[in-house]
Amino acid sequence: MSKHLQSSRITVPEIRARKGKERIACLTAYTTPIAQLLDPEVDVLLVGDTVGMVLHGMPTTVGVTLEMMILHGQAVMRGAIRALVVVDMPFGSYEGSREHAYISAARIMRETGCQAVKLETGAHIAPTVRFLAERGIPVMGHVGLLPQSVHADGGFKAKGRSAAERERILGDARAVAEAGAFAVVLEGIAPDLADEITASVQIPTIGIGASRNCDGQVLVIDDMLGLFDWTPKFARRYANLREQIAAAAAAFARDVRSGDFPGKAETYEFKSGSP
Repeated sequence: MSKHLQSSRITVPEIRARKGKERIACLTAYTTPIAQLLDPEVDVLLVGDTVGMVLHGMPTTVGVTLEMMILHGQAVMRGAIRALVVVDMPFGSYEGSREHAYISAARIMRETGCQAVKLETGAHIAPTVRFLAERGIPVMGHVGLLPQSVHADGGFKAKGRSAAERERILGDARAVAEAGAFAVVLEGIAPDLADEITASVQIPTIGIGASRNCDGQVLVIDDMLGLFDWTPKFARRYANLREQIAAAAAAFARDVRSGDFPGKAETYEFKSGSP
């Protein structure tokens, strides 16, 4: 039996049962070392398609492939033994048909060992959510600001400003919940709209740039750690590692150039991280 099955991992039903009760802490993770550090502290690790932007330097998430998500999902699963691991389905991997979505989702779960997938959803994707859920694939929904639709929207813009848009997003969340999603991410929407959605659906809502009253919150790990010179207004920095990493690199380069660097050790033991 694998170590993942032996461990006491948080399950999809446990997350769903937290609705209106214990808050859900979620962070993104893309690598084994980060997953190992976050795993004891959070409830959900999201292998987000934001990996394309924060690790691969892409301008949006649109260029992320299924193979990339599987690769990073495998890395996170090697480091996580407690948290529920959810892997994003990238642009183009689920929109074509319900059957196409099932093939992509089944491949993600089979090749990574993750417990669920996440789709950027709306009422039009609800039949796909139902199709997957009925076939044993747990789905986390995502409504509001949809990064994979950045080109159609003309940029990353907050949603729910007009009455019509508010009604559409509320309808999207309800449709996804009724279709069988076990939780739904609310991104980039007004707090009062997020509160209304949270009160009207029977599954946990997980906010990002939404409302503190959501059933949980998610942040991109790089934003939380201050690895970029810009942080979204809604994201609270809990560290400023950008400056610390730059200072450490400068100190290393200074020692090398001055000759003040250890020579070859008499014994050399290979460990993880050695060249």
